[in-house]
Amino acid sequence: LDIKTVIVSCGTCMDQLLAYEFEQIFPGCRLLDVHEYLMEKGVRLEQATGVKYLYHDPCHTPMKTHAPLQVARTLLGAEVRLSDRCCGEAGTLGTSRPDVANQLRFRKHEELTKGIRALTGAGRADGEVRLVTACPACQQGLSRYADDTGLRTDYIVVELARARFGKGWQQRFIER
Repeated sequence: LDIKTVIVSCGTCMDQLLAYEFEQIFPGCRLLDVHEYLMEKGVRLEQATGVKYLYHDPCHTPMKTHAPLQVARTLLGAEVRLSDRCCGEAGTLGTSRPDVANQLRFRKHEELTKGIRALTGAGRADGEVRLVTACPACQQGLSRYADDTGLRTDYIVVELARARFGKGWQQRFIER
């Protein structure tokens, strides 16, 4: 097979492939996060959407080649503010140690609120700010903050598709 790049969309998958003798399975190939790949290919939003962004960098970040915050800024064509702290999802942490996970969630909630205030002056996002990430588990965990913060969370690549192809892009893609 003439494979030059293997693309992943999950930091845990990235870490496991790196630990699983990737070079022996895919000799001469590189392993890259989908967002880094899109950035290298020049994909980006060309028009400002009026939305401000917070970026949650996963504890198991899949972006190993380029700085994650810079990738987000380049793809979205906008200023993107880092929202620090673990989201509290961490695989099975929420079920195995809910006491620890709840403390992490409390601190993340504070950080999200602080980020919203810095971008808007308000305590809730309500469509003005979106939260993007590069991890499916984090996306699930971050969605738990939506009711309190007004933040909608998505993958950066999904935010790109929505902005470029409009509402309903996913359904149209599936139908095709």
